Amino acid sequence: MDDLKINKRLIMTPGPVSVDPRVSQAMSNSILGQFDYEFVDIMNQTMELIRKSFLTKNQWSFPIDGTSRAGLEAVISSIVKPGDDVLVPVIGRFGYLFAELVTRAGGIVHSIYKPMGEVFEQSEIIEALDQYQPKVLAIVHGETSTGRLQPIDQLGRACKERGIFSVVDAVATYQGMVIPVDEWELDAVIGGAQKCLSIPSGITPITFNDRFSDAINARKRVELGIRSTETTEPDHFIRSNYLDLAQLQDYWSPKRLNHHTEATTAIYALHTGLRLALSEGLEARAQRHAFHQEGLKASLKALGLEIYGDESNEMKMVICVNIPDGIDDIAFRDNLLKNYGIEIAGSFGELKGKIWRIGIMGYAIQKQNILTFLSAFATHLLAQDLIKNLDIENAIKTLINHYDNNAIS
Repeated sequence: MDDLKINKRLIMTPGPVSVDPRVSQAMSNSILGQFDYEFVDIMNQTMELIRKSFLTKNQWSFPIDGTSRAGLEAVISSIVKPGDDVLVPVIGRFGYLFAELVTRAGGIVHSIYKPMGEVFEQSEIIEALDQYQPKVLAIVHGETSTGRLQPIDQLGRACKERGIFSVVDAVATYQGMVIPVDEWELDAVIGGAQKCLSIPSGITPITFNDRFSDAINARKRVELGIRSTETTEPDHFIRSNYLDLAQLQDYWSPKRLNHHTEATTAIYALHTGLRLALSEGLEARAQRHAFHQEGLKASLKALGLEIYGDESNEMKMVICVNIPDGIDDIAFRDNLLKNYGIEIAGSFGELKGKIWRIGIMGYAIQKQNILTFLSAFATHLLAQDLIKNLDIENAIKTLINHYDNNAIS
């Protein structure tokens, strides 16, 4: 049987992204049993690293075994019971995902909308909180489908003052910008692994406070096979077993409830990725993402392309570019991947075929990779022979000048 062969890629999508080789090396370590004292120590260390990464003192800071969607669903299905009202501001695809998860949990969705490429003023969301008086606000921080960053620093306090729970999808912004959970008074926040953190998809760091914990434990049900003296909710219990945060709290606490078999190598990856990110520094990491994003964005403009959306509220981990007239989105991206080994992303819904999404995330965001990307991307555009006034020389000079004349402050 032939060995598995993977061709080298430069992944410039909003996730997944290239993995730091030190993470891959950590994942090759020997497997430990999930209750081995050495592994329990790694679990405890990982929880502390998650706390530091979110700038929180929350006791309940641990990973969900599964992709980011599993983390989102765990939080929503644990806090939302049938009949609960939930406010979901929608600025793109992943707001609709929150609405879907709430609906599947039996909640009643109240959505407010902004046109694609725009964000809400926080005052608009607070007004909607007063109008709908929901149990939960579920909001996307970084909407990768449009490249917009939704301001949320005032929303946690507004929710707390009204007795509402704030749930934040920070999957795409986590470790690409500073997210001070305690300062912003957020109740539950879901991070991401395969984006700015640069580890493999399949594990999701989350954090939630004691107020949120009390609410989900009112719905606690421990399965009969492992139940001991726990009080179990007979009626409005959390419907998911695997994504039950109340049981997962017991798994990640000194109780070590035998809930599931932990994804050992994924914990190795998360532990290593977080340690590397924290050693770089949260602020320094945020500045690195912003620095490279600003340089590449200026270069794409110099090339002759138009940037999509409201640039005053853009993510520093994604650049959205309007696809020039006459270019076939899928064919262009397929050929870029096949001929140059470079992957970028399209978008969804009404933006499908209209914008390209270029990821500026994590380990791959280095000067040589950005220069390589711009050169190949511009050359491939020129080869289409459909766009007038492309200026590759100006684009390359703009990027080189950015690196030569600026520094990450």
